[in-house]
Order: sequence, then structure tokens, then C-alpha cells
Amino acid sequence: MTEKSKSAVAPEIETSSHIPVKPLYTPADLKGTDYETEVGYPGEYPFTRGVQATMYRGRLWTMRQYAGMGDAEESNKRYKYLLANGTTGLSVAFDLPTQIGLDSDHPMALGEVGKVGVAIDSIEDMQRLFDGIELTKISTSMTINATASILLALYVAVAKRQGADIRKLSGTVQNDVLKEYIARGTYIYPPEQAMRVITDMFAWANDNVPDWNTISISGYHMREAGSTAVQEVAFTLGNGMAYVEAAIKAGLDVDKFAPRLSFFFNAHNNFLEEVAKFRAARRMWARIMREHFKAKNPRSWMLRFHTQTAGSTLTAQQPQNNIVRTAIQAMAAVLGGTQSLHTNSYDEALALPTEQAARIALRTQQIIAYESGAPQTIDPLAGSYYVETLTNEIEQRAAEYLGKIEVFGGMLKAIERGFVQQEIQNAAYEYQQQVDTQEAIVVGMNRFEIEEEKPIPIQRIDPALEPKQIERVRALRARRDAGPWKSGLAGVEEAARSGANVMPRILAAVESCATVGEISDAMRRVFGEYKEAVVI
Repeated sequence: MTEKSKSAVAPEIETSSHIPVKPLYTPADLKGTDYETEVGYPGEYPFTRGVQATMYRGRLWTMRQYAGMGDAEESNKRYKYLLANGTTGLSVAFDLPTQIGLDSDHPMALGEVGKVGVAIDSIEDMQRLFDGIELTKISTSMTINATASILLALYVAVAKRQGADIRKLSGTVQNDVLKEYIARGTYIYPPEQAMRVITDMFAWANDNVPDWNTISISGYHMREAGSTAVQEVAFTLGNGMAYVEAAIKAGLDVDKFAPRLSFFFNAHNNFLEEVAKFRAARRMWARIMREHFKAKNPRSWMLRFHTQTAGSTLTAQQPQNNIVRTAIQAMAAVLGGTQSLHTNSYDEALALPTEQAARIALRTQQIIAYESGAPQTIDPLAGSYYVETLTNEIEQRAAEYLGKIEVFGGMLKAIERGFVQQEIQNAAYEYQQQVDTQEAIVVGMNRFEIEEEKPIPIQRIDPALEPKQIERVRALRARRDAGPWKSGLAGVEEAARSGANVMPRILAAVESCATVGEISDAMRRVFGEYKEAVVI
């Protein structure tokens, strides 16, 4: 049998998004493609090749390592360790009570304080978290959504206590509540009220912290929940469109707030599909902003994004294999043109990262940056017949999803009807079936297993930290000045009721030592709480 006849009977190979992969790509696959309008040049519309003209030749991506554990002192030690080892930006993980607006002594917080991130209850905790770190000299990303307005206010308040010019602060709050309803679950308020708080933040930050990214529209968690690469692009951009529409409806000028929008994507295992995914997302967003929303400022057309390697691909079996997975995923993010990057630690399928594992993850980025040669030229995979074909195919399929969402009446309606959630659930179920039948190979888990594995050291959170944190928040309540505290909380509730911008009132409340839970409760009394729609 000839090689040609063998390929003719070979089973069809697909990407993770079920895009058929041919054994060979040629110029014929790009017939009709116009280089100038579809690929173009870096730093120019439609930004397929990157949002900056010089990309990494001008400046490397920001190397962040997502970290937070226990209380503020423990996390502060880890930040200083990472900074000493060459990280160029901080990324804060908060515990679940902080994420859903509960103080550490709330009954529902029991057993969760400081477990998956740092516990932050008050301005004193935030001050301890950044002790010895000059906030105007570092960019800080905070993975926080329902309580993003409060955590941003706390960050600004601490900067003011440091004597800093808050207009010089730079960083990001994730602040993407729509994906919480879809895939993650750390929501508080119903969508309409949550969107109102978000647009208040857009307006306030534009005037007060102009270099701050007020939202990081996130596909990461949808991918972690099981979406395909195509779904990740479509649903992330769909959410982005919903935020832009809400801001315009609130009376904001698109060219005032859009340049500060940022995005957050997953870097998954299918290497070239991931590179193409990033390129397709950039091109689609540029067209959406220029053609659909009629933005005039070229910065409004740019899709700037942070990337994190895929936590869901990490295995507890043979965890050292995760170092290789992370390196491949990180390289895809770099070749796809990311602006900042977090690399997962190899032990994260078992526990929060140890210092050694976090250092290896950071070194992975540094080796790519300084040894691999990958950043030396801009978008080096451009012109690949396969990569360009894949970029076009992802764009086409993601656009089809956006068309379906438009039929629903927009992303909010599609979420309320359960369409987005169901599509992700179907994709996740299908992939799990492929793993179970070994149609999808996971090295070390469903093939190439070993019988006995030596245990590796894991990070353990000191159980004494929870009662210590509870005592701190109670001591703060006992000694704070009751007058400003009561006035601060009343101001938050009044602004929520009246429609005034809540951000100045939240800032005043945190400066009066009101806690995250108390401020959240003040808005709960007005906005109510969201109850999840069950998808069957």
C-alpha cells in the first residue's frame, strides 16, 4: 500500500473544537485570502498579528504568577518571593468567602477561610497583603468578580495610605460576572444589578485610575468547565459585547472606556489550535468594535489579553508531566501574542503550589523569554498554511455562535435561557467520553501509567490561620469609629437605591473600616441575590 493510499483510509483527525485536520496544507487552502485586510501587520487593524507594532521585540509579556493563600502575611511572603525570582507583575487569588462577599467569621465561611486564596476582610488585611510593596511600581491583577468594586476600592485606599498618586496605579480587576453565571458560580447579585455596578466602575476608574483595566473578560473559566476553543472565543466575545452594550446604555462614550477593556484566555493542549484561537479572537474583536459599535479610537479595537495555562489539563498522576504540559501551553500563548502570562505549577492538581513548584513555573516563562528565541520575531507562525486556515475556521465557527446568541436577544438572554451553559456541558461530556474510551489520550492517566508513584511534597495551609483571621475581623469591628463606619455603609446603600455611582461610596466605606461582607450586604439589601437557573 502506498503512503497516499494509507492516508486515504486513515481515520479523520480533528482539533479539540472538532475542526478536521488534513494531513497537508498548501497555498490552495488560503485561496481568496487577502493578506492586507485579513492578516495585515502587527499594531494595525485588524490586529491579527498582534496589538503592538514591535510586540516582544519592544517589551516582553508581563510574567505573573497567580498566588494567594491563608492570610495576608502568608501571601505577602509569597509575593516577595516571586518578585525576588523575577516575576514582573502580581496576580492575587482570593479565598471563596472574599469572592462571594462573606466575612471570615460568617457561618458559611467556615472551613473555607484562606483555602483557595487569601482572606481579605478589611483595609487592614489589604494593607498587610501589600506591605513593603510600592503599588505604583508594580502592576497587580486581582481575580475577583462579584466583589471587584470593593477590592478595587481597598487597593486604591491602601495606595492612598502609602501616599501614592492613585492615577499612577496600573493593573486589572477581573470583574467579569457574566462568566460566573455561565461557568464558575461566585456571583452575588442578579445580572442587571451586577452589570450596573460594573459600568459604575468603568466610569469611576476612567476619571480616577485611568491606567487601570476595569474588566478582564474571561474565557478561561468556560474552558476549564469544558468548552471547546471555538466556544471559548465565541462566548468570551459575546460577554464582551454585553459589557460594551451595557456601558453605552449607561451613557458612557465607547472610545472613553473601551481602550481599558482587557481579556483573559486559557492556553490549552492543542498547540496550533490555541495559537490560531488567539489570532482569530483579536481579529474578531477589532471588527466587532469598529463595525458593530462604531468605535473610532484604534485602541478601542485592540483585544489585549492575559493568558493562564490550563489547570484542567493537569493530572494528579505523574505530576511532573504537568511541567511539560505547561511549557507547551505557555509557548502557545507567547506565539499567539499574549500581553501577560501565568504558568501553572506542576503540583496544582494536588494542592496550592509549593515555593519550588511556583519557581519552576516562573522559570518556564523565563526560559521561553530568554532562551527559546520565540519572542525574537513578531507572530512567527503567520503565513503558515495550516495556522492561517485554522484562524479563519475558528473565526467562522465562533461567528456562527455569535449569530445564535443574537437570535436569543444577546448574551444575557442566552445565559438566562441556559443555552451557553448547555453548550459547554455538552462539550465537557463529549470530551470525558473520549478520555474514558481512550479516544483522547492523557499521558500518565489513561495511557503510559505507572504502578507506584512516589509522593511529592505539597503545600498545606496552617489550620490556625482561620481562627486567627476571624479574631482579626472581630477585633477590627470592636475598635473602629462607629460614626464614619455607619455613615459609610449608609452611603453605599443610598447610592445603590438612588442610581448614583456606587464607587465613591464604597471607597469611603472601606476607608471607614467597613468590611467586605458588610459592604456586600448593604448592596444585597437593595439588589437582592441571584438564584441559579437549573440547566437539565
